[in-house]
Amino acid sequence: MIINYLKRLSDNSSVRINNSSHITSVQPLSIDSIISLEADYNNAHQFPSCLRELLFLAGGDCYVLDYGIYDTQDEMQTAARKWLLEYKRHINDPFYVIDVYNGTDQFLFVYLNEGREDPTVYEAVLSDSPNDRPWIHSLGKTLSEYIDHNVLKILSSQNPF
Repeated sequence: MIINYLKRLSDNSSVRINNSSHITSVQPLSIDSIISLEADYNNAHQFPSCLRELLFLAGGDCYVLDYGIYDTQDEMQTAARKWLLEYKRHINDPFYVIDVYNGTDQFLFVYLNEGREDPTVYEAVLSDSPNDRPWIHSLGKTLSEYIDHNVLKILSSQNPF
């Protein structure tokens, strides 16, 4: 796969954490695994290119995203959709979860039908939010901008979370 959007992540597949001796690396997914996810979560249509790159480079593990306790992307997708039901929330458009956090009430995702190869990242806060933000809101960054920003944080010894 040609990497057009996530070159910084591709160039930094292993990084040293906080100038320590601990090195962490991304773990990829196979093309076959990505195609299977596309079948399950996008009606067998290809994901936006940037999401495909993310999964190809770091769908197994990514040092700038939290995949929670889940062993697979499919488990993470299933869990987030279960949380939506538990909180009686619904996302009408096709979407893909890229990060889960804060127990079982928040996640980051991209819409799969934006018509852009580098979709916008959104946050879903399923529980009552302490501020006036809607439960789904844009982070104001595309997927590549979000990943690049967090890779730069790691490279400058900052916590990306």
